[in-house]
Amino acid sequence: MEVIFLDSVDSTNLYVKEHMAELSDLTAVYTSHQTSGRGRLNRKWIDTGSQNIYLTILLKPDNKYQSVFPNLTQYLSVVLCKTLAEYGVEGRIKWPNDVLVNNKKIAGILSESTIQGGEFKGIALGIGINLNTTQEELDKIDKPATSLSVILNREIDREKFLHALLEKFCLLYDNFLDEGFLSIKNDYVKRASFLNSEVKINVLGTVHSGKAVEITDNGALVLEKDNTMNTFYIGDIL
Repeated sequence: MEVIFLDSVDSTNLYVKEHMAELSDLTAVYTSHQTSGRGRLNRKWIDTGSQNIYLTILLKPDNKYQSVFPNLTQYLSVVLCKTLAEYGVEGRIKWPNDVLVNNKKIAGILSESTIQGGEFKGIALGIGINLNTTQEELDKIDKPATSLSVILNREIDREKFLHALLEKFCLLYDNFLDEGFLSIKNDYVKRASFLNSEVKINVLGTVHSGKAVEITDNGALVLEKDNTMNTFYIGDIL
C-alpha cells in the first residue's frame, strides 16, 4: 500500500476524491490537521490535535460498483478493533461502524463512492481516530468520546499504530472482496455493543425503535417490535 502524508488538508476524503484519477488502488492518505473533516450524515469531525489519525484509503478494486462496497466501513471497524486489541483495549462496534471503548466513541468511519458518467471510479474510505486527544479536548466534544492515550495514560506512537492498522486492512481485504460481510460477520457480531438491547435508529430523519436481535449475512440490522421483524440497511443508532 502506498502511503501519502500531508501536513494539513481540508479533508483527506476530499483530497482523495479530487485526485482519484492519478492515485492508484490501495493508496492511503493521512494528515496532521484537517480543516473541514466530516463524518457520517455530514457531521463535522473535529480536529483534536496533530497526533491523531485522519486517514483515507483509496479503493479502486473494479470498474463497476459491487454490492459488497457498502460493507467496507464495517470491515474497517473490525480492523480497527483488532488493532486496538494489540494495545490491550477492547473496541466495541455501534451499528453500522462507529467504534467505542467503554461506551465512548474513539473513531468514526465514512465511505464515499465516486461515479462519473455512469462509470464507477473508486471509493474514499475515511477514518478519524482519537489516538492522542487530551481529556481537555475530549471535554469539548458534545458526545461521550475517548482516546487511546487517555485510556492507556501514555502517548501513542501514531506511525506505529497507523502501520498496524493498514497492515491488518490489507491482510484480509481480498478475502473480504470475494466473500463480503460474511467473511467478517463473526468478528463483527462478537464486538457488537447493541445486540439484544432496545435501540432507536435514525433512518433519513425517521426514528425507529425495537430490540436489536440480529445482524444479517449482509450486515443489515434486524429490529423486533410487537412480534414483527424489521430489517434496516441504512441508519444510525441514536
